[in-house]
Amino acid sequence: MSHERNIKWLHDRRIITRCYPWSDKPSSETDVYWFYQNGTYQCYTLFASKAKITTYKSLKWHFLALQFLNEGIDEQDLINVFKFIADKENGFVTFFIKQSVLNHMIKEVINSGIDPPINKIRKVIFKPGIILSTNQKLSIVGKLIGRSKVTEDIIYSTMIEINHIGEKITLSKIAQNLNCSVRTLHRNMSKQLKQEKESLNEEI
Repeated sequence: MSHERNIKWLHDRRIITRCYPWSDKPSSETDVYWFYQNGTYQCYTLFASKAKITTYKSLKWHFLALQFLNEGIDEQDLINVFKFIADKENGFVTFFIKQSVLNHMIKEVINSGIDPPINKIRKVIFKPGIILSTNQKLSIVGKLIGRSKVTEDIIYSTMIEINHIGEKITLSKIAQNLNCSVRTLHRNMSKQLKQEKESLNEEI
């Protein structure tokens, strides 16, 4: 049975689930987006799409991100948040986790400190409240990064945007939005980038 994600529970407790770059400065900005020429790792937007948490690794990353974003929260309150998210009935994860495994994961996270966890690099960040279609977003990304030459940089940025809105990443979808052929993508995608594509899709 599929359970709808109970995000209201987090909102009612004023749990912070997103933040935008706090020290990295955008190269340019409009009413719609911030653009970072060299990219930024300082954008966290948890639960922004309908994608659910599908692996232990992803669950732990979400715990680390929540701990970082909610610095100063009472430790027991934070633990309660972790347990709520890990409960499949609440719609955040797709799997059941043993209590002993969950307790060990929570202990590791609590003892890890509050440094920002490893994050995906973003070059284009759309401002909150802006309603754009997938094609509109990807069109903006393409224009900002440049489509004259299909590089791993623009392919990765396109993949991130597709993933961010909760859609499966396919070569045909990337090719369509970059106005290139699937063959061109194959020539310009390293083994590592192809593995990253599969890893991102596992989150959906």
